Amino acid sequence: MKLRYLQPIAIVAIILSLAVPTFAQRSHAGGGPPAGRGPGSDSGMSGSHGNAATTHGDLSHGSPSDVLSHNTAIAGKIKALTGKDAAMACDGFKNLGQCVAAAHVAKNLDIPGGFDALKAKVTGKGSVSLGKAIQEFKPDADAKAEVKKANKESDEDLREPSS
Repeated sequence: MKLRYLQPIAIVAIILSLAVPTFAQRSHAGGGPPAGRGPGSDSGMSGSHGNAATTHGDLSHGSPSDVLSHNTAIAGKIKALTGKDAAMACDGFKNLGQCVAAAHVAKNLDIPGGFDALKAKVTGKGSVSLGKAIQEFKPDADAKAEVKKANKESDEDLREPSS
């Protein structure tokens, strides 16, 4: 009689042991690949920012709305770069680091259509990496170097003390 009860328990235990590692692999913030590799990244042209989470309190990898609600300094910086309310500007990005990097690219390269056009390319339907978006808007630009520059600027912005 006891064996009948042990079999379902054993099956549940096996299922859980297989499911837990799968969920654990997805535990990093932002939903994308870890440390420096964003969705659609190619040739190192990532929309994410290295180990930013460990260097400045998970600012670059936290959801934009969560971080912006606690950090008015970065919200002001985003508004200065985009001309938009930071929460609205970053809506649709997986993490704040990607939003800030895109804002820097739009400003640095004077992207036609500005930040809104670049945002639509990297967050909209059929989105592409930041590097590919740069190639589409500015074919003569060194997309890899521009992404690297924007990621560095973003990391610096996110390291600034919050207020």
